[in-house]
Amino acid sequence: MTIDFNKMNGLVPAIIQDADTRNVLMLGFMNEEAYNKTIETGKVTFWSRTRQTLWTKGETSGNFLELVSMAVDCDNDTLLVKVHPIGPTCHKGTDTCWGEANIAPADSLSFLTELQDFIEKRHEEMPEGSYTTKLFRDGVNKMAQKVGEEALETVIEATNGTNEHLVYEASDMLYHLIVLLTSKGLRIEDLADELHRRHNPEWDKQRRTAKAAGKMD
Repeated sequence: MTIDFNKMNGLVPAIIQDADTRNVLMLGFMNEEAYNKTIETGKVTFWSRTRQTLWTKGETSGNFLELVSMAVDCDNDTLLVKVHPIGPTCHKGTDTCWGEANIAPADSLSFLTELQDFIEKRHEEMPEGSYTTKLFRDGVNKMAQKVGEEALETVIEATNGTNEHLVYEASDMLYHLIVLLTSKGLRIEDLADELHRRHNPEWDKQRRTAKAAGKMD
């Protein structure tokens, strides 16, 4: 990840977002040292413009921001930092620096996004002893094969097993599919977007028209 620390005299804005609820919690600034310390410790660290020093959020209050992932924007000068907040984020005791409640989503489907965030972090850091790391190191062919194996197990449980085992095997299949998507630079949301497009009543007509146009070319 390339970050341009030169545009703002060594600083970049860091937007802090709850990895689970997707709510924005606060805005801080990082220099390269703060960025590196955040990566090293797993706790979000900023550069204080008033005190002219590093400060790790929660070092006095205990309300740390546990790092989940970091991404840089298209201009390489703003960070999106996804976290698990420990306690309220604002020094005034509120969940966010805008006084809003950091409310969790109403359903568990959003966990798939959180899961892929975690898998992407594994892909970036490749920690030893991690099963996910092993999958990435095995390569795309092995990952695709694993998805196929888990899909077969899912089919077997659907036709000759129990619902409990079906859920278990289907969950394995989905996990390995997300790992495969991550290795290809794709997201589970890309699948959701595709299904959303297909839900449009005009989708099949548009697809047939495009296919026919392709044949004519």
